[in-house]
Order: sequence, then C-alpha cells, then structure tokens
Amino acid sequence: MEKTVLICDDNAFMRMILKDILKKNGFGCAGEAADGKQALEMYEVNKPSAVLMDITMPVMDGIEALKRIMAMDKNAIVIMCSAMGQQQMVIESLESGAKDFIVKPFQADRVVEAINKALS
Repeated sequence: MEKTVLICDDNAFMRMILKDILKKNGFGCAGEAADGKQALEMYEVNKPSAVLMDITMPVMDGIEALKRIMAMDKNAIVIMCSAMGQQQMVIESLESGAKDFIVKPFQADRVVEAINKALS
C-alpha cells in the first residue's frame, strides 16, 4: 500500500517543493493544507500515513494542530517543519508528540529520511 503524506504549510511554494520530493521518492500526497485547521480536517478525512507540519501558520499554528491530531489519533506520525531559530517551538512539538523535525530550507534527502524513520 502506498504511503501517503499530508503536507501542511501556509506557503504554496513550500508545499510544491515538498510534494515534488514526495512524488520523486514514492510517496503519495494525501492533501495540502494552508493552515492547522485545514490540516485537522484533511487528517480526519484522508487518514495519511504521516504529516509534514509547518510550525508557523495563520488560523491555527502547527503546534496546536499537532496537539489536536495527537488527541484524535495517538498513533499519528507528525513531522514538524521549522525555520532556524525556532528551537523552543521544536522542543514543544517533540514534547507534544511530533516524531521528528526538519529545518527549512528543505533538503530532499533529510525529508525522505525523516519520513522513512518515522514510518518504520
């Protein structure tokens, strides 16, 4: 069965980059969300294998969305995406159930490594 990943980032260009990385590495895209609220809705409907979640977004930030997804599904696999200098938010994410984090700008091999490690 194909592993699917929900992409959640408020930047359309970042979503496009991530979608391209996923496609080239054999993952399906379970949807694209521009904020945490959309991510929650898509998670419930699409039941992805994993989620790539940006920390800083409008409407609902990634940490709040992560907490709500984990409350909904304690086995959820969420990998946080952050810019440099967000160490405190990364720590809070990991304490809230995130499996890993990747730093922007994305390096394709690091994205794939994080997803594979979290899914294994």
